[in-house]
Amino acid sequence: MTAGAVLGFAGLCLLLAITPGPDTFLVLRYGLGGARFGVFASAGSGIGSLFWAAAVALGLADLLSSSPTAFLVVKIVGGLYLLYLGVVGFLQRDQVADTGGGDPVQWRWGPSFRAGVLSCLLNPKVGLFFLAVVPQFLPAEAINVGTIMLLGLIDAVVAFVWLAALAVGAAKAVLWLRRPRVSRTMAGLSSAALCALGVGTIVAVV
Repeated sequence: MTAGAVLGFAGLCLLLAITPGPDTFLVLRYGLGGARFGVFASAGSGIGSLFWAAAVALGLADLLSSSPTAFLVVKIVGGLYLLYLGVVGFLQRDQVADTGGGDPVQWRWGPSFRAGVLSCLLNPKVGLFFLAVVPQFLPAEAINVGTIMLLGLIDAVVAFVWLAALAVGAAKAVLWLRRPRVSRTMAGLSSAALCALGVGTIVAVV
C-alpha cells in the first residue's frame, strides 16, 4: 500500500468525520459531562469502526450488501438505538443543567464508551463504506485481512482524533456551557438531533 493511497484514504476519512452525523451529536451529548466523557465516546466510535473493518475483512459485510433483510434489520435496530439515546438524553437534560455537566457520579466513562461503540456498530453504512472504498485504494492482489484492517485503523484514528478534538474544544467553553439555561438547551438540541436521526433512519427503510 503506497503512501499516496494512505494519505488519500486518511483525507477521505477526515472529510467523512467532519460531516455531522450520529457520532458527532453523541460526542457532544456526552461531552456536556466533561471533555473526558466525549473522548470516551469518541474512542468507542473508533473501536466500532475497527469492528466493521474486521467484518469486511472476514466477508460479513457482504451479507449486508447482498441481503436486503439483514441490512434492513441492522438499520432499524440502529435507528431505534439512536432514538433511545435521544429520548434518554432529553429526559435527563435538567440533571445536566443542575450539575453543570460535571457530576462524577452521574457521568461515568463506561456508558459514554459503550454508546460510542454501539452507535457505530449499529450503523451498517460504516461497513458498506469500507466495502465500497477498499477497492478504490487497494489493487485486487493487495486486498487481504491485513490491509483492510490497516484501512480500518486509519479510519478509527482519524475519527477519534477529530471527535476527541471536538469534545475538548467544547469543554474549553465550560464556563459558558455550565450556565443552566445553556446546558439544558445544548442537551436538548443534541438529544433532539439523535432522535431525528433515529426516526429518519427508521422512516427511510420502513
